Amino acid sequence: MIGTLRTFLRRLTWLLAASTLLAGGPAQAQGYTQTRYPIVLVHGLFGFDAIGPVDYFYGIPAALSRDGARVFVAQVSATNSSEVRGEQLLAQVKNVLAITGAGKVNLIGHSHGGPTIRYVAAVRPDLVASVTSVSGVNKGSKVADIVRGVAPAGSFTEAVLNATTSAFVGLINLLSGGSGLPQMPTAALDSLTTAGAQKFNAKFPQGVPLTSCGNGAELVGGVRYFSWAGDQTVTNLLDLSDGPLGVLGLVHGEPNDGLVAACRARLGRHLGNYYQNHLDEVNQMVGLTDWFSADPVTLYRQQANRLRNLGL
Repeated sequence: MIGTLRTFLRRLTWLLAASTLLAGGPAQAQGYTQTRYPIVLVHGLFGFDAIGPVDYFYGIPAALSRDGARVFVAQVSATNSSEVRGEQLLAQVKNVLAITGAGKVNLIGHSHGGPTIRYVAAVRPDLVASVTSVSGVNKGSKVADIVRGVAPAGSFTEAVLNATTSAFVGLINLLSGGSGLPQMPTAALDSLTTAGAQKFNAKFPQGVPLTSCGNGAELVGGVRYFSWAGDQTVTNLLDLSDGPLGVLGLVHGEPNDGLVAACRARLGRHLGNYYQNHLDEVNQMVGLTDWFSADPVTLYRQQANRLRNLGL
């Protein structure tokens, strides 16, 4: 009963907030998202910048740009290690700085984009003002652990998985124009396991919480670290992706978004968990999210405003 009441109150709060936005409240003031430094959005596993009219971060770049933010959407390997993706992103960050004349960037990464942006901030903190991880795989995923368990290194199952994944990624690259990027599905899988995340965190510990479900350091080496996560799997019955995410969510044994447990996603100052699954967090599929909870687009706009108020 108490849990139901809390859910109702949370939905009512966000419904009132949405009404304020629609009425032209203060969150729509000109310059609301106008950060000092450009924002770079970084996709996760199997991600892309855009396929035709559909952005990976669906509707989010436009919503940020509308009130002043300079927004760039990176395209890194859909499947590869966090370090390889990070090096690709670093090259694009340098291009953004050359184009804009800015001294730093604000990085926002979803899913595998979380470790990817962390890598850049760790090796070149002088180029990064902030890191925001949206359900980042910062302490690994049990889903990746299970997949690696049934497809151990060198096995026939791994070969089949690798071939199938490569074909799928090839299709994504063909549609999104990213065919020149190197792909290595097994390297991506290893990066996303619990063991892989532990190895990565040992090399790049910035912002990682020392407890199982706490906050990490917000300011490290001049870079501010933030995170938020989803903690639901089935959020909109019209969204066909909710079913598979609902099934995958059963393996975690704790609140999760289908692919990443909410506690494992924490990094730096954790801004909250929301009634969203792993695709809702980037406003997919094409905006089919829960109608009475936090609007994913609003969360990105609020973060841009938070960075603006911090002088970033």
